[in-house]
Amino acid sequence: MPATTTILRAARPVFQQSASRAFRTNFPRQTGRRFASSTTTPEAASQSWFQRMWNSPVGLKTVHFWAPVMKWALVIAGISDFARPAEKLSLTQNGALTATGLIWTRWCFVITPQNYLLAAVNFFLGCVGITQLTRIAMYHSSQKKLPETAEAKAGEVKDAIKQ
Repeated sequence: MPATTTILRAARPVFQQSASRAFRTNFPRQTGRRFASSTTTPEAASQSWFQRMWNSPVGLKTVHFWAPVMKWALVIAGISDFARPAEKLSLTQNGALTATGLIWTRWCFVITPQNYLLAAVNFFLGCVGITQLTRIAMYHSSQKKLPETAEAKAGEVKDAIKQ
């Protein structure tokens, strides 16, 4: 091994530590709690989980909580459609559900406050829609192949009757 590679490899930890210290001092530390309040008063620190959730910008008394809870009904309805035959599924309806799920999943990370609960429900709505669209596409593809095989079988039956 060349000497320069060994020297650079040995010096790498030194550069990494000094760079990380310089980088970390530029940004303030943030708390890791999901429903942390913007106030740092002792009373806010002593709040229970329910109080933090109630006073949160995405808490129980806001649309940011209840809209995703109600939207799970769409996901459950889409999952229940897995039992329906593919010929009875609507392409436009499932296309709209897929587009809604995928577009709003991205939007949930752009808006303030970021709403992870809404992002999760929209992600699963998009997954259900993609699954249903795949089922519809597979059904239509099998229907296109069906006349060819049916005509061939009909020809064989006619030949068998003539003989």
